[in-house]
Amino acid sequence: MKITKDTAVTLRFKVLDAQGRLIEQSSEPSVYLHGGYQNTLPKIEEALEGKEAGYSVTLALEPEDTFGLRDESLVRVIPKSEFPPGVKVGGQLQGVTDRGEPHVFHVMKIKGPEVHLDGNHPLAGKSLRFGITVLGVRAASAEEIAHGHVHGEHGHHH
Repeated sequence: MKITKDTAVTLRFKVLDAQGRLIEQSSEPSVYLHGGYQNTLPKIEEALEGKEAGYSVTLALEPEDTFGLRDESLVRVIPKSEFPPGVKVGGQLQGVTDRGEPHVFHVMKIKGPEVHLDGNHPLAGKSLRFGITVLGVRAASAEEIAHGHVHGEHGHHH
């Protein structure tokens, strides 16, 4: 079966930086609903359209096509006194952007009385290579299409 709109695609992937260093690799197969449901990056969907199980590709993508450019307005330094006890590096906190929109910030560093936050995706601003192998393709169920994601093994669980 070919990958087209409303198919469930099972794949393995790895993400490398521009120098070829491994950033992430799927230990279990991943599955997504193909066809513009925002379950994967648009350039990945574009590359897989019309392909079948067994297809492998390595895509070199620029930041605009992955996690975006870094936005320095999402970097904050806030007094530690404004945080509840137990704030830790690596934690995530809900905050607001300069426009007052809710946003998740990552605690990057705690330096003396300051907490350094970054609201950018950790891979924002980086050129990346995605190694993808299609393991399987099937028609999505009516329920999966209605929900906009795949259910079951390696998919979304309600």
